[in-house]
Amino acid sequence: MPRAMPGWLPGGGQDIEAAGFSSGAALMLLHLTLQVKALPDALLRERLSLRAAQLGAAMTGRREQAAEIRDEIMLLRPGDTPGPAGALLLDWRRATSRPVRLMTRAKLPTDQAARDATPVARAAQVLEAAIAEAPKAETAALIRADAELARAMGWQHVVPILGASLSGRALRQSGADLLLRCHMAVRQGAGEAYRQAQELTRAAQALRAVAPKLRSRASAQAVEIFLSRDAVSPGGTLSGLMSDRAARRFCDRLVELGVARELTGRSTFRLYGI
Repeated sequence: MPRAMPGWLPGGGQDIEAAGFSSGAALMLLHLTLQVKALPDALLRERLSLRAAQLGAAMTGRREQAAEIRDEIMLLRPGDTPGPAGALLLDWRRATSRPVRLMTRAKLPTDQAARDATPVARAAQVLEAAIAEAPKAETAALIRADAELARAMGWQHVVPILGASLSGRALRQSGADLLLRCHMAVRQGAGEAYRQAQELTRAAQALRAVAPKLRSRASAQAVEIFLSRDAVSPGGTLSGLMSDRAARRFCDRLVELGVARELTGRSTFRLYGI
């Protein structure tokens, strides 16, 4: 599997036929990558959810960066309510964490052409209907569209593709114009998901390789948490497995071994991830 999308796949500024070819090829490469056992797929979905939340916040005029949105959720105290950007991240995490078969299915047009539509066309139909029904509920509409895309591709979970790449301006399009925008967004979003999947698979393999060297009794469980979470807090995420001091030592040991990194640059309230 190549480490990047092939350079011959065209990007933006295409007609519908070229855009459809690009999005289909990108989806197929991503589909094959999602079948790789070494891929930490839950972690991939969390990373893409963070990207989708940042884009969703921008649609409402907010300018929080991914690190700020991550902090907002990771530093919440029990009983606290997240801000608008953090709430968007939680919406995406909920949508991507449960099997797509358990999500309510959006209604598609019943004509034969709609039933035979490509995955991207079906997602575009769902998106257009959802926006028409609730114009200001962009994130909910994008989640429904990505859920339809996942169903059409035979994926077990929602993968934020449209949600992590489609602009607010594109959501005001309809018909063929919206379909073109969706094809272009899928080309971009699937390409980004593919790139991150490649990186995370290599990082996960490196972490699994050093796992036997870790001496903590709870190291196996802690490693699995690192393989499924975008960010890990020693005093929060790992608190049920080991003491705060032991958790900090464990995280710092992973950094020393080169299989994890500290995400914040802070001396306190530090977060770690692979």
